[in-house]
Amino acid sequence: QLMQIDNPDHLPPFFGVPIAVKDLNPMAGVPFTMGNPHLKESICEFDDATIAKVKDAGFVILGKTATPELGTTPFTEPIGFPPTRNPWNLDYSPGGSSGGAAAALAAGLCPIAQASDGGGSTRGPAFCCGLFGIKPARGRISYAPIGDTPGGIATNGILARTIADAAAFIDIAQGYVMGDPYWLPAPNPPFLETAQRGANEGLGRPLKVAYMTAIEPHGPVHPDCQQSVLQTVQWLAALGHEIEEISLDCTELFDSFPVVFRACLAGTGIPVEAMCPLNQWFVSHNDTAGGYFAAVWAMQIFARKMVAQFSSYDVVVMPTYTHPQIRIGEWAELSPKDMLDKVANWILPSPPINATGLPAVSFPTGFSDSGLPLGVQLVGRPADEATIIAIAAHLETHHPWIHHFQAIESNWTNVTQ
Repeated sequence: QLMQIDNPDHLPPFFGVPIAVKDLNPMAGVPFTMGNPHLKESICEFDDATIAKVKDAGFVILGKTATPELGTTPFTEPIGFPPTRNPWNLDYSPGGSSGGAAAALAAGLCPIAQASDGGGSTRGPAFCCGLFGIKPARGRISYAPIGDTPGGIATNGILARTIADAAAFIDIAQGYVMGDPYWLPAPNPPFLETAQRGANEGLGRPLKVAYMTAIEPHGPVHPDCQQSVLQTVQWLAALGHEIEEISLDCTELFDSFPVVFRACLAGTGIPVEAMCPLNQWFVSHNDTAGGYFAAVWAMQIFARKMVAQFSSYDVVVMPTYTHPQIRIGEWAELSPKDMLDKVANWILPSPPINATGLPAVSFPTGFSDSGLPLGVQLVGRPADEATIIAIAAHLETHHPWIHHFQAIESNWTNVTQ
């Protein structure tokens, strides 16, 4: 690749940097399984816009990372493939659906990993594996050349060990591609510059920060998740920011979001009999076109209310999940309905951010008594990744995280000796 570059003094921004890409993104010349064993021999013929930009940026793609079938679950245990394990403790899940990406990054296979998020699939694995992650605002990263997900709930994103690395990736991945249904202008200044400046001074002014430790219809989240939120707002208060507690009720999203999500599965064109039992159960609902549009409209009405509620604040600090990591196979024997109930309860704080299209940054905060990572999500205003990137970078300066990965490296050294 170096021989093909006319001027070695002007290399692509990530030239030679290893990256892993998620197996929900089409990449030419390699299998595109989406976590379905029937697609192991399915070779993709094209790169999507994100993969094309990854290649243009000079990354060295190590391979594709595991995902649950069609990205459905917040754990990565697709039938016909080995389960993906959490490098901090192999008995636990790294989350999902970007579980393979998070595990690869936390284990040190690569310094950065491409991810995507349709209901917490970037933020959840970041929480489970102690990583920084960015779920960009709707329209920041193109889904070309294919269509967008129903209702605009999903977006490509990134997992990294530092907020600056994550911000730099969004800089190269963002941008309009002809025919996109919606898009955002390029950030000015670039997000990497915002992160670098923010690391030293934040935004140079006090921010108005809201937080919550409970979310309806769940109620209060697990004490470890509550403490992560409270710790974060204490850090922000110490940096001079104004703090206010708020509440959020997502009950009305419970009816509409699953219908929109099921439409994503039905639209893949994969035969129902080739899907895993959970996804078969999803598509067996036989939703109508009218029911789908009614669900999208209901979701958009909810989103308008939520964005209006958040509009008084620069940043909202929220739990990512309602409780810490689950064990490998913990929910494997449940019926599809019981599994969905468990999943919906666990990921409850994350899908509202997809419904609204708001940007969010995952920020690691510490460890539970069992030694597993904890974290929060910092939610920004519409199209305003810059504020949450700057504040996350400032927090990272005062509460650095990257040194914690030495514990994983020590564990792996002991295992191999």
